[in-house]
Amino acid sequence: MTAIDRSLARFVSFAGRALPWLAGATLLAFGLGLTASLAAPDDYWQGATVQIMFLHVPSAWLITLIWVVMSAAAITTLRWRHPLAGVMAKAVAPLGAAFTFMCLVSGSLWERPMLGTYWLWDARQTSVLVLLLMYLGLIVLYWAEEHLARVARLGAVLILAGAGMLPVIRFSVVWWNTLHQPAALAGRAGPAIHPAMLTPLLMMALAFVLLFVTLQVAAMRNEILRQCVYAGRLAQAAASAGQGCR
Repeated sequence: MTAIDRSLARFVSFAGRALPWLAGATLLAFGLGLTASLAAPDDYWQGATVQIMFLHVPSAWLITLIWVVMSAAAITTLRWRHPLAGVMAKAVAPLGAAFTFMCLVSGSLWERPMLGTYWLWDARQTSVLVLLLMYLGLIVLYWAEEHLARVARLGAVLILAGAGMLPVIRFSVVWWNTLHQPAALAGRAGPAIHPAMLTPLLMMALAFVLLFVTLQVAAMRNEILRQCVYAGRLAQAAASAGQGCR
C-alpha cells in the first residue's frame, strides 16, 4: 500500500468515526436554530415573510464558502496532485449546486410578496444563477469520466477560473443599481438587524455549516470507496483479459 493509499484509507476510517458525531451536532444545531427562528418576531414591514430569511441567508453565505473550499482543493490538486483534494472537489460540487438552488428558490419566494414577482434579473440573482450553472458544469465534467485522476486537474483549473464570480456575487449590490438589499451585517456601524433576529440567523448559519461538513465528509468517503470499487473492477477485467489471451 502506497502513502497515498494509506492517506485515503485513514480518511475513510476517520469519516466512519466522525460522521455520527457530526450528524448529531447538525441535528442539535438545527433543532435549536429552528426553535429560535420560529420564536423570532415578525418584521415591521415584511411581516411573517421574514422567516424565509433564516433559510435564504445561510444558504447564500454557504454557496460562496463551498466554492472557496473547492478552490483550496483545486490549488492542492495543481500544486501537490494529492488525490484526496480531487475527491473533495468532486464530492463538494453537488452540495454546492444543491445549496445554490435552495438560495435561488428561497430568494424568489422571499421576493414575491415584497416586489410582486419571483424573478427580476437582479444583479445578485443573475450572478447566483451563473454560479449554479458553473456548479452544474463541474458535475457534468466529473460524471463524464469515471477515472477521477484524468479530470481532476481540468476540474481544478475550471474551479479557479470560476472563483472570479465570488467577488461579483459579494459586491454586486454595491457595484450596480440593484433591488437586492445591501449587507445587513457588514456595515461600518455594526449589524443593521435586531438581536432578536440576528441570534437565530447566526444559529441557522452554524446549522447549515455543520450540515455541509457532514454531507461533505460522507460524500468524500463514498467517492473514495467508489473509486476503490472501480479500480478493483479494472484490475479484475485486466486479469481476465490476460488469462483469455493465454
